[in-house]
Amino acid sequence: MPDSPSASPAARLPALFVGHGSPLNCVADNAFTRDMRRLGQELPRPRAVLVVSAHWLTSGSLVTAGEQPATIHDFYGFPQELYELRYAAPGSAELAARVGELTGGEVVADAQRGLDHAAWMVLRNMYPAADVPVLEMSLDLTLNERRHYELGRRLAPLRDEGVLLMGSGNIVHNLLRIDWNVEANPAEWAVAFDAWVEAAVRDGRHDDLIEYLRRGPQALLAAPTNDHYLPLLYSLAWQQPGEAVETVHMSFQHSTVSMRCLQIGG
Repeated sequence: MPDSPSASPAARLPALFVGHGSPLNCVADNAFTRDMRRLGQELPRPRAVLVVSAHWLTSGSLVTAGEQPATIHDFYGFPQELYELRYAAPGSAELAARVGELTGGEVVADAQRGLDHAAWMVLRNMYPAADVPVLEMSLDLTLNERRHYELGRRLAPLRDEGVLLMGSGNIVHNLLRIDWNVEANPAEWAVAFDAWVEAAVRDGRHDDLIEYLRRGPQALLAAPTNDHYLPLLYSLAWQQPGEAVETVHMSFQHSTVSMRCLQIGG
């Protein structure tokens, strides 16, 4: 984990990992959305939110820099009401420049990209007034898991600058084996992998979590592609020595999607 920055822990915002799940969570009233609404009310109000999204996959790392990012409806076959939703949060070119500065120019500003549902779906529950500036960061698919973690560490100072850092993905995300019943019993292998991650997070075993593929077939079932797992590594990279990690929501949806959400610090 990174060295402690100079700011006091009391002034440091928590960081989050959010298992965002189905786009239907945009409009659902369930345990997940209620817990997200509670978080938005209980957490210190940030000056901005930076979301590392499982749904923006790029060659090279990008961050949104538009002053009014569009709402991207990056899903298909859902009720029309979802496509009519807009989340009109402002962006921040200034914060995008700060992200570039902290990463030595590795993360490049993109003034055209909007917010996909990994960001706006969650934030619509947390900050329904859309009055907190939001930036989204992509996942560079040319990087391995350790490089993603190391890139995340360089963003950790933003927690001391009033920015709520959030990784948005899912610890277990296998749509090839999904049960379309949202309340279906979770698969045994999904429960087992989620429990292993929870224990490793609790024990601070970041190396094990970075090298999760050593879990073999269970890991490949849980994350047949790594896009939804990688945001967890960013969230862990933002953890400071001695900080606790709390599960602030836990459920499964559709049998093979873990909705576990974590709060780091605070």
